[in-house]
Amino acid sequence: MKKALKIIIPMIGIISLVIFPPWILVKAWLMPLLDTIQDQVDSALDYKLDGMIVYVDQTGKEPAFFTSGWKNREEQIPADPQSLFKIASISKLYIAAATAKMVNSQQLSLGKTMSAFTLFLKLICDSLKENKHDY
Repeated sequence: MKKALKIIIPMIGIISLVIFPPWILVKAWLMPLLDTIQDQVDSALDYKLDGMIVYVDQTGKEPAFFTSGWKNREEQIPADPQSLFKIASISKLYIAAATAKMVNSQQLSLGKTMSAFTLFLKLICDSLKENKHDY
């Protein structure tokens, strides 16, 4: 019985990975990146989005906005940097606000790795550093 479970459980896991993933996101992840940010924003509309605004702020360069799609699809009004879109999940807003507050009060650093926040990951990382193996 234990041997059968050792075979059946991984098989169920593999089959569920093939059947249930959001294939449209897998396709987007596997596709090669386009040459420019604007090309990338334009191609994102292939995934049934009404419009998109991307803000890029790189060190040493002026901040830039990239837009594509419609501010209002019915009236064919193109998106612009001041367009407002509905947030698909309200929790994103709260997570972003909480993260910004914690970074501002120096309770959180976005420059640290996850191992700095969890003892379990820190122990694993330390163990790997001590026992260097060539794999």
